[in-house]
Amino acid sequence: MGSDPIFTSDSFRDMKIVSLCPSLTELVFDLGHGNELVGRTKFCIHPADRVGAVEKVGGTKNPKIDRIIDLAPDIVLLNEEENRREDAEALERAGVRCHVSFPHTALETAEMVRSIAAAIDARDQGERIARDIETRHARVKRAAAGRSPVRFAYLIWREPWMTVNGDTFVSALLGDAGGQNVFATRVDRYPAVTPEELAAVEPDVVLLSTEPFPFKASHADELAGLSGVARERMQIVDGELLSWHGSRTPAGIDYAERVIAAAGDLAQAGRHPPP
Repeated sequence: MGSDPIFTSDSFRDMKIVSLCPSLTELVFDLGHGNELVGRTKFCIHPADRVGAVEKVGGTKNPKIDRIIDLAPDIVLLNEEENRREDAEALERAGVRCHVSFPHTALETAEMVRSIAAAIDARDQGERIARDIETRHARVKRAAAGRSPVRFAYLIWREPWMTVNGDTFVSALLGDAGGQNVFATRVDRYPAVTPEELAAVEPDVVLLSTEPFPFKASHADELAGLSGVARERMQIVDGELLSWHGSRTPAGIDYAERVIAAAGDLAQAGRHPPP
């Protein structure tokens, strides 16, 4: 699996694009080429007012390979984690050009944006988004440098409770803002943890993501009761802003900073209660 991003403008007259990753579908629209999308997954929901016009070609893990081939796209955009290697290989065997990406950090996301933008002849728009990511990333890193780290756990699933290790995009985004992932050293990227294990690592804040599991306040109540971690340390957070890499990343960087700053204020108040 690999990417082949360098093409000439002439190569992409009447280009047809298929995207098999929700954040990449959104990126194509934000690069100004949404009208060239001929296929997307059922999970590609943004931009809500435009994506409905694009044909669904299955899911991220079970795309309709034959239908994609029939659409004769000039390029298919995939993500190494969201999509399966065997599907990319099947498309490539059929002569379909694939661009596969897997950014782990904000800065890698900026490079991914440039690569995809080059592949679909949208370099100017891609450079604008990439520079925005880099500028916000630098600002947030500078602001976090003088603050005490905020110890966080980020949960993505219930039954079993699952978190993220340090080799994940969301962990890096929160880390850039001054967060410290209490499960960073776990071997699995998405390890299962027990409420007892959560309590033992003593996080300043437990972040419950709205996706892939749609955590709600009732789940925070449940976890607080099971773990003994104070309910006020449980926070529901926007999973799309924190885990979608692409044109949503600039807003995600700022959002991560707000999340960590709020958690830091709470932790500081807990360490130094009023007299």
